Amino acid sequence: MSIIKFLELDSKVDNRGYLGILESTRHIPFDIKRIYFLKNLQSDIPRGFHTHKKLIQAAVCISGNYEMILDDGKNKESVALNSSHSPLLIEPLIWHEMQNFSHDCIILVLASDFYFEDDYVRDYEQFLRMVNEEI
Repeated sequence: MSIIKFLELDSKVDNRGYLGILESTRHIPFDIKRIYFLKNLQSDIPRGFHTHKKLIQAAVCISGNYEMILDDGKNKESVALNSSHSPLLIEPLIWHEMQNFSHDCIILVLASDFYFEDDYVRDYEQFLRMVNEEI
């Protein structure tokens, strides 16, 4: 079973361009409480390196491309993201790392809760202990 999960969104396309639609609890499987974005990323400086205890996120590659590595403690998968048509769902207790950003990469992230530092696990060994306790 893949840990890479994409969400479907509505869109309208005509001669004026593309309109992507993301609605809380319709296309995104949670109430959106926080929205943030990443831009001006350095291709040789990876980001992420953490998991969340409870937070759910949907990452949308608005422009450019990058690579996301997802890890559930047993399986590790990598996916190239380059389309705003398919947001990537990042569930709790999925370690994630981002790398190989294009110069024009912009990532929009929708989150299920406000920022709480206590929800972050930034130590990989601690993450592995947490997921192994749940088995």
